[in-house]
Amino acid sequence: MVTLTSLLPLFPMTDEQAMWRVQTADDHAAFVQLVQRWEQPILHLCARMTGDLQQGEDLKQEAFTRIFVRRKDFRQGSKFSTWLWRIALNLCYDELRKRHRHGESSLDEAADDCESARELVSEEPSPDLLSASREECELVRRALLRLPEERRAALVLRYCEGLKLREVAEVLEIPETTVSSRVAVGLAQITRLLEAQFDEIKGKAS
Repeated sequence: MVTLTSLLPLFPMTDEQAMWRVQTADDHAAFVQLVQRWEQPILHLCARMTGDLQQGEDLKQEAFTRIFVRRKDFRQGSKFSTWLWRIALNLCYDELRKRHRHGESSLDEAADDCESARELVSEEPSPDLLSASREECELVRRALLRLPEERRAALVLRYCEGLKLREVAEVLEIPETTVSSRVAVGLAQITRLLEAQFDEIKGKAS
């Protein structure tokens, strides 16, 4: 006999429908679907916020663990992605505060995701260009890490993850005008930090 449950895998569920099944029936397949959809964006967010790809991987795992543990807290009618972004960001904030208490600096972390990004390029550039690309990517990463957490989060969500200002405001639970201000100030700070370094790189390449 064909049941509704057996037919569900044939039709793609929205995030909210999948989360409803996780919440009400502990549906493992629905949870796996959510993880597969969101693990890369959440990894990128955590890595960019902490400046450490391995730490980002650990925080990504913790974010999905919390999603399942706190599944009963998800409010029907809410947007799943907003809830997930918020949980992941709070984990990043906790990690950054822990580092600060222990006197650690995220600027000393060497890991970044430049290598994985270059793997998407079909034509291999010259070694000189590869070196410049890695150096510039590292400078941007380090400049981003020098921003205050709230401006870093706004920039990462807006430009790295592609959220609209309204969506960023929902995740951060602040007015949209505040998001616009944080983004504008953050961009100005990064521009000032990078201008001299990029000029130096171009001088070496010429």
